[in-house]
Amino acid sequence: MPPNSLNQMFPVLQVAIGPVILISGVGLLLLTMTNRLGRAIDRSRQLTDALAGLSGHELTQTLAQIQMIYRRARLLRVSILFASFSVLLVSVLIVTLFLGAWVRADAPWLNDLICGVFIACLASLFISLAAFIHDINLSLHALKLELLDHKVEVK
Repeated sequence: MPPNSLNQMFPVLQVAIGPVILISGVGLLLLTMTNRLGRAIDRSRQLTDALAGLSGHELTQTLAQIQMIYRRARLLRVSILFASFSVLLVSVLIVTLFLGAWVRADAPWLNDLICGVFIACLASLFISLAAFIHDINLSLHALKLELLDHKVEVK
């Protein structure tokens, strides 16, 4: 039984605005994460191409950098995966809100489902951001090692 008028849909539209804004914000985070992943992949390809002409300490340092970049890329993959899953859950949440209003369902299980999906969405976003922060810290650590290798003092 669909709502009889547009006025009955306004409260549902108002409730759906929050999750839609969340999609927009996570989309910007995904843009940042994918840019970082692309840069990490490009840098690892550059370093891999340079391996043939290296030996000794330079070879060891370059291999260590490639390994660090690979660890970062894996972290970014996890971060992107969980951020994307969060957006997927927000989409499920919005559809559930509208379907619940459409059939005029006020069952306790529907409220539990909506709360569960929202909590799972935020948990997924939390995991994504934790992995992203770990990548940033790892990136800073890699920079510190490179600067120390070039005898640049860092604090």
